[in-house]
Amino acid sequence: VQLQASGGGLVEAGGCLRLSCAASGRTFSNYAMGWFRQAPGKEREFVATISWRGTRYYADSVKGRFTISRDNAKNTVYLQMNSLKPEDTAVYYCAAGYVGIITARTMSVTTSYDHWGQGTLVTVSS
Repeated sequence: VQLQASGGGLVEAGGCLRLSCAASGRTFSNYAMGWFRQAPGKEREFVATISWRGTRYYADSVKGRFTISRDNAKNTVYLQMNSLKPEDTAVYYCAAGYVGIITARTMSVTTSYDHWGQGTLVTVSS
């Protein structure tokens, strides 16, 4: 599966953005879909994920502000980001993978995902 992320940009603190990730392939609905981010000089970190059956997990840092959703008919996963903070500034990557046992742990690690998009930059100004 190939992934194409979009929707990043420059926004002021407190603002919102919606990221989209369009996937190719006919088995999109079987994949777990995740969003990760990487800030300059830092490791890639988990943001949010949604399983094939709709189970969602979020990083504590974004819980209550970000919402992940998927539209299997459009082969697209979304990340609605509200109340953005400067510390949310990063390149955001979408990822897809088959996850057999769905737990917060298995769904939040990069090793569970085999396919990655190219990333979209989100910059939040203070």
